[in-house]
Amino acid sequence: MKRVLLTWVCACFALTLVAKPALAQPKPGAEHEMLKKFEGDWDATVSMMGTESKATAKYKVGMGGFWLTLDFKGDFGGMPFEGKGLTGYDPRKKKYVSTWADSMEPWLMVMEGEFSNDGKTYTEAGEGPGPDGNLQKMKSVCDFKNKDTIIFTMYQVEAGKDQEMMKITYKRKK
Repeated sequence: MKRVLLTWVCACFALTLVAKPALAQPKPGAEHEMLKKFEGDWDATVSMMGTESKATAKYKVGMGGFWLTLDFKGDFGGMPFEGKGLTGYDPRKKKYVSTWADSMEPWLMVMEGEFSNDGKTYTEAGEGPGPDGNLQKMKSVCDFKNKDTIIFTMYQVEAGKDQEMMKITYKRKK
């Protein structure tokens, strides 16, 4: 009986493979094209808690044109810092999705976002670790001042109010 059932399941599976045309390979769309606004090598000035530090960032669209990667390196209070970001467009959610990991925290930040209609602002919301290590609501805004300047602001969201935590000014390297 098991052999008959197994043969029947295998035959049905084989028929589904033969009967359906092969799915077309997805291609990056206009949403992925928007991520190219970030591409390049950048000098960054990080302002946080009354201090300022310098960093560098490299944004690159890759992995078939679907994903924007970010490599961020800096120095905060004499400590080396490294972070990695990954952003793409999820057509099922009809939203951008991103993750962030860095050398100062063992937590992964996960966010979802969208560009403004004019493409001059990219806003994300999600959860990330707060100062106490517990998850809290977060929001980030990228303001494209021009093709060579991006202002990134990270907010902690408490009681529905945005409280600025950090600001990074990116200037494209020439």
